[in-house]
Amino acid sequence: MIEFLFDYSTLRVIWWILLGVLLIGFATTDGFDMGVGTLLPFVGKTDAERRVVINTIGPVWEGNQVWFILGGGAIFAAWPALYALSFSGFYLAMFLVLAALILRPVSFKYRSKRPDPAWRAGWDRALFVGSAVPALIFGVAVGNTLRGVPFHYTSDLRPIYEGTLFGLLNPVALYCGLVSLSMLVMHGAAWLALKSEGPVADRSRALGGKAALLAGVLFAGGGVLVWLGLLGGYRVTSPIVWDGPSNPLLKTVEADPGAWLANFHAHPLLWVVPALGVAAPLLAAIGFRTRAAGLTFLASSLGVATIVATVGVAMFPILLPSSTNPGHSLAVFDASSSRLTLRNMLIATAIFMPLILAYTGWVYRVLRGKVSEKSVESAGTSAY
Repeated sequence: MIEFLFDYSTLRVIWWILLGVLLIGFATTDGFDMGVGTLLPFVGKTDAERRVVINTIGPVWEGNQVWFILGGGAIFAAWPALYALSFSGFYLAMFLVLAALILRPVSFKYRSKRPDPAWRAGWDRALFVGSAVPALIFGVAVGNTLRGVPFHYTSDLRPIYEGTLFGLLNPVALYCGLVSLSMLVMHGAAWLALKSEGPVADRSRALGGKAALLAGVLFAGGGVLVWLGLLGGYRVTSPIVWDGPSNPLLKTVEADPGAWLANFHAHPLLWVVPALGVAAPLLAAIGFRTRAAGLTFLASSLGVATIVATVGVAMFPILLPSSTNPGHSLAVFDASSSRLTLRNMLIATAIFMPLILAYTGWVYRVLRGKVSEKSVESAGTSAY
């Protein structure tokens, strides 16, 4: 069994699964942080209400970003070619995301330093931008990945990226960005409905129900775009050598508008994943309406997880398709690190991941309960 786990082919698939787990972990934890920040101007009408909103995520947002760091680290170590292309090819988009993310910690820390309303309003706007922009751009990145990215390799495996920032902001990618934004707004509203009370919770439920319906409808519409071939599609046409060298030039790939549906046709049970991506947001919308906060958050989390998982399942085994030279696309079987690197990383993950999960669970247990205006006022300057 141990030898099988450490087989090169198996290690590559395991690390593809782990990458998906980390991205889902980021989307479901830091995702509700971004959703809450995006909702801040709309659910908090007074300074006290906005403090309630911020304090629902204030104690946990830094820990939630661990999943973002782990995801980036996993891409760097397990899929170096993917890291090099995505972080350099999408450099301007990544810079925009990081600049927005920098606003979040600054907004959290500086907002409460002065009681001046103008001062606090300015940092509230910064927190909104620092939350809404990444929520949108992450979806835009996924949309471009589905369509294909304009890159190719030279004969000595030097990557050449031919796209621009404005090329990334195409209509189809922006549509995916709206899916991401509505999905995370739904998730943030579900968190606020669970963690707050009074007018903040009421407004969150009202906006969350609309966002949940929009997320479900837009995601279903994305499925129609895939069906019509408007989101592209790429298929590996040469024999797949799962334990072969990490060289993306040794295979052939062709553009095929129906390729992103191939895995679902080959394994019909996989249709459960996108079906839940539509059904879970609709269930969350019902939860918002019936004030079932716990059910709503679970449904929202399931919706976020399955929407993200749908992309990975549809694209497997391709990681990053090339629109200019499909044969140079990166795949699970030809873009990984060495077998030794993947093995050692898996051992480290098996040791430290349970510790991270246990600590995270303990933190959320300690910080359980609702945040109210009274609790924030009694905390004084120790609250955000």
